[in-house]
Amino acid sequence: MTIQLNQIQPVAGTRILGVGGFRGEQVVDNEAIIGPIQSSDEWIRQRTGIATRRRANPETSILDMAVAAAGESLEAAGLTADDIDVVLVSTVTYFEQTPSLAARLADAIGATPAAAFDVSAACAGYCYGIGQADALVRSGQARNVLVVGVERMSDFIDPTDRSISFLLGDGAGAAVVGASDTPGIGPTVWGSDGSMAGHISQTTPWLELRQDQGEGVPARIAADTWPTLRQEGPSVFKWVISSIPEVARRAVAAAGLELADIDVFIPHQANMRIIDQLVKMLDLREDVVVGRDIADTGNTSAASIPLATERLLREGQARSGQVALQIGFGAGLAYAAQVVVLP
Repeated sequence: MTIQLNQIQPVAGTRILGVGGFRGEQVVDNEAIIGPIQSSDEWIRQRTGIATRRRANPETSILDMAVAAAGESLEAAGLTADDIDVVLVSTVTYFEQTPSLAARLADAIGATPAAAFDVSAACAGYCYGIGQADALVRSGQARNVLVVGVERMSDFIDPTDRSISFLLGDGAGAAVVGASDTPGIGPTVWGSDGSMAGHISQTTPWLELRQDQGEGVPARIAADTWPTLRQEGPSVFKWVISSIPEVARRAVAAAGLELADIDVFIPHQANMRIIDQLVKMLDLREDVVVGRDIADTGNTSAASIPLATERLLREGQARSGQVALQIGFGAGLAYAAQVVVLP
């Protein structure tokens, strides 16, 4: 017996058709958080470049944020939910093991019966999603794929933590990937190094938090042991600076281009010092536009690259057709990069 593949029609290339974003409703300045970490506005600005960060209202769920960003991206792409064959959500802050957030998002926007699944790659998650969306469309497995990076990082913040919590914000960014006569998404260069997983991690595994309730009574999470995020900042900085520039160069080369061809640079919004150092090490053209959304949105993990992209386009700092290098890196430690043509 031979399996027939004649119904699958590969396409020449793919492109991001539209992007959208949602930022947490609350604007949280440095003065509001410096007390518990015994710091100052000046210290935070100098070390991170952050003046404010956006955090969601208590009643705004992670699904709410994803729906808002997805709607904007569909509108920008000139499509409806009926046109979406796959919904892919990257997140590390969705609390339910199953069903996936992607399945709930597909239902909420009316994309059923689109295939739907979640990706856990933290700050590299959006670029992982774009790589998968590109492959799905080019292979003919999908016409259009909705990629969403969404995080409620505030649910995992310890207000007294000086390693990462003061960096974090809440938001969602989305992109629609569809077919194109000419390639608009370059090959994805990605990878991970699990030997360094402890550099950015949850403070305590969920299973270690169970409190024995006695025979026949289900265990529950013990009081005052809610896990939060921590990072070894100096180690992460060293890893990014020593490894990520080469990943960026490989992504540009894989697209058949040179760094001089890049018009826009959109790195993960981890830290302004990291962004500035990457720009310097890559020796980008002086007129290259750089995404710096972190200054007043904060680090939103998987949402940071699409949010920075949405902002650059909305404010006119970047324009449709320009060539952008986007690269995500973070917990895992995971990384991914690709060259894309802006929608």
